[in-house]
Amino acid sequence: MNETSTMRFILIGLSHYPYLQPLFFTIFFLIYLMAFAGNVLIAIIISADPRLHTPMYFFLINLSILDICCTTAAIPKMLETLVIKQTSISYSGCISQLYIFTAALSTELILLTVMAYDRYVAICYPLRYKTIMSRTACVCLAGAAWILGSVNSMTHTCLILKLSFREQNIIDHFFCEIPPVLKLANSDTYVNDVVIVASDVLLGMICFILTVISYTYIISTIMKIRSAEKKKKAFSTCASHLTVVTIFYGGVIYTYVRPAFSYPLEADKVVSALYAIASPVLNPIIYSLRNKEVINAINKIFIKRIPQLK
Repeated sequence: MNETSTMRFILIGLSHYPYLQPLFFTIFFLIYLMAFAGNVLIAIIISADPRLHTPMYFFLINLSILDICCTTAAIPKMLETLVIKQTSISYSGCISQLYIFTAALSTELILLTVMAYDRYVAICYPLRYKTIMSRTACVCLAGAAWILGSVNSMTHTCLILKLSFREQNIIDHFFCEIPPVLKLANSDTYVNDVVIVASDVLLGMICFILTVISYTYIISTIMKIRSAEKKKKAFSTCASHLTVVTIFYGGVIYTYVRPAFSYPLEADKVVSALYAIASPVLNPIIYSLRNKEVINAINKIFIKRIPQLK
């Protein structure tokens, strides 16, 4: 316990480009504000407008909360590394950051699969949609996503806690994530690598296959719709989710599907930024703010109150 209490990790961040650090700080700070404000706004709008109290928007609130957790776990420390150039983080702080970030990623992976199922039921079984996606069913599905994501993260975290590290370790990354932390271990990480692969297969691949199956049925059903207008509307409700899934899966698969054998660290930083920073910023825009129902809710809640304030 005494060894871990004094242990610290040095975060290199983006120090390879010192002349660009002020620019990086400004960009990532603005991105963080946009991600935080956008997801908070979506949660407020959905909660305030009764017309948006549907399964799809209920899952969107959960997605917004996860995006806030994801960005808050990673970006503030990243901004600190840009100001100080090289900053340290305690062992407990690193483990906490790693747990929160991994839990958010795992839960979001499952939640996106649940959202694909929601779209499948809405398009393939519209008359039974309210019965199948009842309030109880939605709460259970969302709760299962949070629990499974937390258990997955706890498993990885507990295995990392069993590893031994030197008193000071240099992480060539801008926050504590499983792959770069495993590279610093003095002890054997074979079990960790096996569990990562098992997690990828049991969690990642199953979620991916279920999402593909859902969209196979969705596209098949949409293609049978005769009305061009209805077909376009059905495609538009799925296009946003598909875009979010593509961005998210692309980054996670690149980073976590490969066991910790060889890591091009600069490429890992870029990909980590993609799903830790870009995805939470784009999600409110892609999935919500492009939606007419959400835009109408914004007009009702905010714009119509402006004359009253005057």
